[in-house]
Amino acid sequence: MAVGYTLMTEQRGPKGLVADAVGAENAGFDFAVSSDHFSPWLAEQGHAPYAWSVLGAVAASTTRIGLMTYVTCPIIRYHPAVVAQKAATVSLLSDDRFLLGLGAGESLNEHVVGRGWPPVNVRHEMLAESITIIRDLLDGKDVNFAGDHYRVDSARLYDLPATRLPIGVAVSGAQSIERFAPVSDAMIAVEPNAELVTGFDAATSRTVPKIGQQPICWDPDRDEAVRRAHEQFRWFAGGWKVNAELPGPAGFAAATQFVRPEDVAESIPCGPDTAEFVKALRPWADAGYSHVALVQVGGDTQPEFLDYARAELLPALRREYGDAPENWLAA
Repeated sequence: MAVGYTLMTEQRGPKGLVADAVGAENAGFDFAVSSDHFSPWLAEQGHAPYAWSVLGAVAASTTRIGLMTYVTCPIIRYHPAVVAQKAATVSLLSDDRFLLGLGAGESLNEHVVGRGWPPVNVRHEMLAESITIIRDLLDGKDVNFAGDHYRVDSARLYDLPATRLPIGVAVSGAQSIERFAPVSDAMIAVEPNAELVTGFDAATSRTVPKIGQQPICWDPDRDEAVRRAHEQFRWFAGGWKVNAELPGPAGFAAATQFVRPEDVAESIPCGPDTAEFVKALRPWADAGYSHVALVQVGGDTQPEFLDYARAELLPALRREYGDAPENWLAA
């Protein structure tokens, strides 16, 4: 299983994120994923730089580590034609180390441009049209498109990587799998659900990477780790159906006011125990995921965490789950 590192834009400034990506590569992580937010989930996290500027700097500052968005929403805040252009540029800057991760997004980030927040079935319609546009542009086509949600007039990308840029799509159930698996080069999901894996395999004729994400909160002091995880990650308790609908950090603060530190610690391993972090990846491995990106909670803790990961955590994970293939996107 390939082990990744999360560049969580909600908890770190742009220069810190670039330094962390270099640190993750030096520590031995196989890939790094970046969130793509306009706002943090909670005000306590304190950051939300523009992910694509960060990715460009990361691509130029690293040489080996795989890169991807986890995930970009191409339906409201960004037009899909622009997403295709910036993805192609990052792929060129990174020498084909980039995977474009796409999803239907959250109101938290998309409502800011004043176009409202449509229901989930409409969001999926918009995402399907967006993927068609993005794939055609990345294939080097001259694109004219008139759909129910988007228009594209005489668009073409003039700087494309020699190798076709892969696209991963976030799925959460049978409906999204049926719609998006046939046009995906990777599956992205936020829960270790074996039914998602088997359903995705059944819906596509290829074996593709299955990419998940696991939050942890490492700290030499377990009490401090639990406190920090509760302060900055209690939004995680709402689940994605709720998290997709709330419009801002104040809403997440109100929705999670009764979430207790011990509630957070039940779903996020906290403290100094490497064995607990290794154990946390077991459900992902058993469900058939080929890739899992770790999220270390707490922006200021990243340099220390990366030292710990290099010395202890990654060797323990390799012993338990094996070494990743040389090609980080191998399934």
